Amino acid sequence: MKLVVIGGDAAGMSAASQARKRLGPDRLQIVVFERGHFTSYSACGIPYWIGGAVKERDALVARDPDAHRAAGIDVRLRHEAVGIDLDRRAVVAHDHATGDEVREPFDQLMYAAGAVPVTPGWARIPAGGVFGVQTLDDGDAIHRWLDADPRPQRAVVIGGGYIGVEMAEAMVNRGLAVTLLEKSPQPMSTVDPDMGERVHHAIAALGIDVRVNAHVEGIESDGGRVRAVVTRDEEFPADVVVLGLGVRPNTTLAADAGIPLGVTGGLRTDLRMRVTGPDGPLDGIWAAGDCVQTTHLISGQPIHVPLGTHANKQGRVAGINLGGGYATFPGVIGTAVTKVCELEVARTGLTEKEATAAGYAYVTASVESTSRAGYYPGAATMAIKMIAEKRTGLLLGAQIVGREEAAKRIDALAVAMWNRMTVEEMTALDLSYAPPFSPVWDPVLIAARKATDAVHAAG
Repeated sequence: MKLVVIGGDAAGMSAASQARKRLGPDRLQIVVFERGHFTSYSACGIPYWIGGAVKERDALVARDPDAHRAAGIDVRLRHEAVGIDLDRRAVVAHDHATGDEVREPFDQLMYAAGAVPVTPGWARIPAGGVFGVQTLDDGDAIHRWLDADPRPQRAVVIGGGYIGVEMAEAMVNRGLAVTLLEKSPQPMSTVDPDMGERVHHAIAALGIDVRVNAHVEGIESDGGRVRAVVTRDEEFPADVVVLGLGVRPNTTLAADAGIPLGVTGGLRTDLRMRVTGPDGPLDGIWAAGDCVQTTHLISGQPIHVPLGTHANKQGRVAGINLGGGYATFPGVIGTAVTKVCELEVARTGLTEKEATAAGYAYVTASVESTSRAGYYPGAATMAIKMIAEKRTGLLLGAQIVGREEAAKRIDALAVAMWNRMTVEEMTALDLSYAPPFSPVWDPVLIAARKATDAVHAAG
């Protein structure tokens, strides 16, 4: 049996490794097509490598191609899949090194092509210094630009989401003057506007020029190099521009082959990560990672969440099933964290907008507290917001904005939500306490208590 994998990062290589673990080379041949120069790397770590917190690029590589080859996986770098022939069960790939086309037959196909950056027409200019941040090759290109003479002095980051704020921090750490442009009223639209306002003020206090309601209309160049970013109202000088406008599932190749897509543009799969169509799972076609659509377990709605955590889990599930085992991926609840300099931002579950769209009636509660006992050195402030269903008090969502040791508290809230706890049940959680780690009433417990009061007041 032959397995062909499209995409050699988290999902694809997790699937290949798990399948290989269960079926040896005499029972399963594995061929991986990867269009870049690297396998099994942390794309989430790229901003921290660019900013200098991570010193070496290869520190982001969990397993290089030679390690996979030693395990009996035929990894072919710089091979970009350009066609899928479902009738003849073959993948066509372009070899960027030789210019040749390769046609590889398969019995099983693992589609793990990831996501691609959203790039509006105004961003597609023939000038150096404009970058997306999606692959390790992208990170290499940014590093070369920042290290070359003349050294860039001014950075404009377009988009105030996760990649945007992380790359803003990276540019600050590199000593550049940074402008962050966000078209919404507040950055970090993955949290509610009141929490986004806290993020806005905190980022601005770090010396980053944050411009909201900024609608970019073009990028200007001079002599083959980026010169400025133009909005409806102003022009911002730039020596380097980073696009943080989000990503979309990389599913064009699948759609061209006749594989149906979900409402999010991602591939639809069942619990075992088999690609599904109108009549059920497609024979021998699997998918995982940033190219798939999954289910939000609180709203029940289809959702596209491009995160490495999900990609690795989904790839592992697919690989186990490919190898004859049994595993499932039930869905997500939307847990995510990020930071910009000393500020930490976290969320899980639904925002108010998402809860409304899902049909929930709800109450909210927000509190301010500290990461440690107030008298203990280093205590830092944080704000926690909870969203709970009216009447039942079921926890629907939570957000945290604060300083050091704030964001990872979201994990306790995610576990509570995963297990369908009410905010009242959470008030009795046996959370750890010692002055260096928490006040005697942890901020999570204070927020749960206030949310419980809101549920009771709502009747």
